[in-house]
Amino acid sequence: MKIICIGRNYAEHAKEMNSALPTSPIFFLKPDTAYFKDNTDFYLPDFCKEMHYECELVVKINKVGKNIQEEFAHKYYDEIGLGLDFTARDLQDKCKEKGLPWEIAKAFDNSALVSANFIKIEHKKINDINFELKLNGNLIQQGNPSQMIFSIDQIISYVSKFITLKTGDLIFTGTPSGVGPIKIGDVLSGFLNGDQMFNLSIK
Repeated sequence: MKIICIGRNYAEHAKEMNSALPTSPIFFLKPDTAYFKDNTDFYLPDFCKEMHYECELVVKINKVGKNIQEEFAHKYYDEIGLGLDFTARDLQDKCKEKGLPWEIAKAFDNSALVSANFIKIEHKKINDINFELKLNGNLIQQGNPSQMIFSIDQIISYVSKFITLKTGDLIFTGTPSGVGPIKIGDVLSGFLNGDQMFNLSIK
């Protein structure tokens, strides 16, 4: 299983990160050891002083594909879940300053929380999906696929030019604006069309 993450896929998030809007999808990978499905407790690692949350729709690939044309991309998924891309922001900033890769800030163990449940989705109704993230009961992020710079089909087509997609691969599709830090004692709750998908205590 691969975890493929799309960066800067919401214009407002790119702005809040002082980043230019991409002209093609930006993607990076997380290892399978980053996969985190225990939706109860997340323990802050001792190597990070500033951990940020990024709530994202997660697409599960349902069959093998390579060089997928955009018009056929919808045939390669029929389920969507909700996830958190945890980022060690202080480590990422240091890497960026030196022009270094920043897997250390994105690919650490348990850095990719994925909801235990996925929902079936029809291709024509993809923009009916709304998601929200609450921090200690307060709404901090909300998004919809219609707000993405690159659609899910465009992402699948683009990524498959470089990497063969396999059954069970997960694609984190980018985060909307509102990212920020977490601390011990916080509770993160994610919702997909009003249904709670995870409820995570920060330890």
